[in-house]
Amino acid sequence: MKLGLQLGYWGAQPPTNAPELIEAAENAGFDSVFAAESWGSDAFTPLAWWGSRTENLRLGTSVVQISARTPTSCAMHALTLDHLSGGRTILGLGVSGPQVVEGWYGQPFEKPLARTREYVDIIRQVLAREKPVASSGPHYPLPYNGPGSSGLGKPLKAITHPLRADIPIWLGAEGPKNVALAGEIADGWLAIYYTPRLAPMYNKWLDEGFARAGARRSREDFEVAATCQVIVTDDRAAAIAKLKPVTALYVGGMGAPELNFHAQVYKRMGYEKEVDEIGRLFMSGRKEEAAAVVPDEMVTETMIIGNLDEVRAGVKRWEEAGVTMLLVTCRDADHVRELAAAVRG
Repeated sequence: MKLGLQLGYWGAQPPTNAPELIEAAENAGFDSVFAAESWGSDAFTPLAWWGSRTENLRLGTSVVQISARTPTSCAMHALTLDHLSGGRTILGLGVSGPQVVEGWYGQPFEKPLARTREYVDIIRQVLAREKPVASSGPHYPLPYNGPGSSGLGKPLKAITHPLRADIPIWLGAEGPKNVALAGEIADGWLAIYYTPRLAPMYNKWLDEGFARAGARRSREDFEVAATCQVIVTDDRAAAIAKLKPVTALYVGGMGAPELNFHAQVYKRMGYEKEVDEIGRLFMSGRKEEAAAVVPDEMVTETMIIGNLDEVRAGVKRWEEAGVTMLLVTCRDADHVRELAAAVRG
């Protein structure tokens, strides 16, 4: 089982101990470090700044939002970071949700699957650098000849030769169609709220993608990186209680009530009644009551919590379910070392 350090996105201020965490992760044998973005800090700059102090860690985005950049711009970011890091970039992409896409980026959210497919195709054209990049659209036509066009645009090849034509592209996906798309066109799946109990369902979705004509990977060379809190503790109940407000936030408050992808994931797990009640309470401002509705199992399904033996058994269970990497968050350098020792034995 590989370990990835998830730095996430920034809150009101940058984190103060990220360099310490990254140094500890590299020394402890972590595979990767990841940065994310929402509607504040971006994902590429922290990886370039803090990643310059590393030698072995892969540098991944988990995730960059496709509406934040044109596909050619995103490819420029990835090939630049790949050169600077000596070929250690992982490009994790995600569609985000309509509140962010339309409210922050001013882009349409419709047809996210088709947009993702077209976006990835253009990035791969840039990285292959075999011919000038062109796309018939409809979402990212190149060259652009629509309203307001000068008519002077022409297909171009990147001036800078990419270090690698095959920079890994991983998709952040939650629903069945998007996970199947990851199996078809990507090199890995960034899974959130993964539960080993539903591994047969996830594997069915992935297998649908692997079976499509022209699929890029097979199960044998495809990575599944799952976000997972790993907590080593003798007081399991207390740890679960602390995490319930976070679960309530994502289920009840992250996304529009009409379309909350996180809530949909938990409904697929069988928590439909709980999700509806959490959402109702959270949206009415009763956040503590919303957290109280979260059952213990709703937390422990998607996390590994317990004493050392229980954690190691949990890691083995996730690995047997098909997960190749756990993306973990850490408080400090000691926590990084603790998790490395627990996961690796």
